[in-house]
Amino acid sequence: MTGGSGKRADWSLPSSGCSETVFGYVRPPVQDLPAEETERFRRAYCGLCHTLGRRYGPAARFILNYDFTYLAILLSDGKEGPGHSARCIASPLRKRAYLEPDTAMELAADESVILAYWQARDGVADHDWLHGLKYRGASAVLEPAYRKAASFRPGFDGTVRRQLALLGALEKENCASMDRAADAFAVLLSAAAREMDDPIRRRVLEQLLYHLGRWVYLVDAADDLKKDAVSGNYNPVALRYSLTDGAWTAEARREFTATLDHSVHMMTTAFELWDFGVWTPLLETTLYTGLFRVGKSVLDGTFRAKQRGADRENSKNVEETA
Repeated sequence: MTGGSGKRADWSLPSSGCSETVFGYVRPPVQDLPAEETERFRRAYCGLCHTLGRRYGPAARFILNYDFTYLAILLSDGKEGPGHSARCIASPLRKRAYLEPDTAMELAADESVILAYWQARDGVADHDWLHGLKYRGASAVLEPAYRKAASFRPGFDGTVRRQLALLGALEKENCASMDRAADAFAVLLSAAAREMDDPIRRRVLEQLLYHLGRWVYLVDAADDLKKDAVSGNYNPVALRYSLTDGAWTAEARREFTATLDHSVHMMTTAFELWDFGVWTPLLETTLYTGLFRVGKSVLDGTFRAKQRGADRENSKNVEETA
């Protein structure tokens, strides 16, 4: 998924195919969550891992990240399903609790594999032979799983293909409209909800995911400003605000902050239209607090340094069994 720098936005892979940004932007704000909510998220995280493994084999588990877990939660029926515990490759000595795979987990797993595969393929296209080796290897490993997932979800796969082609065309023309580029990615992400049976729920999720996709794309572009200023890579945010050196002007930062805030407000408007059940506290804290905090740290240029420390702490709270 082409990110703000003409590369893949960090929705799908922790180490994404083209963005080369290790850390994603949608993550559980564990410092603001009660321990019980963090544990609930961890069970969902591990549940999606088991679903990927059962559905696509052990290699597919390596695409797991927090972002995909949020997708599974949003697609769920608002209930926390039956739980189990087991040892796994990440925790061979102690059993970890996980949620039993269900239809929402399976849908999220299928869509995650499709997104991860195309992210890797675009990594191949965006790099020379030597620097594209890791993306070529990732896509080769994922290809059997991708073919299976695409056969399950042909509509979603088709949308991903079309939107990536559109993003590629915008990049080639060096399009200065950040809204057109962000819209292309947002449409891609909103398609993840199209298999919902309830038309009201589907509409709510499409709107929420659309504006989340727009926010992710723009934050990714802002995060890459300095790097793209050096490399000369496409960055629609830099073009929109005429930022030639990767540094914000006061006016540009103010306008861009308003744009990010608008996307979050639109997400929260959609969120308030549906009952997300047991996941409400987690989603509410993420939307109303976590995303604003991430956006501010990206604009301040402190996101990556903060996330290295935060990820170490999150790993203790989210991924380890108490």
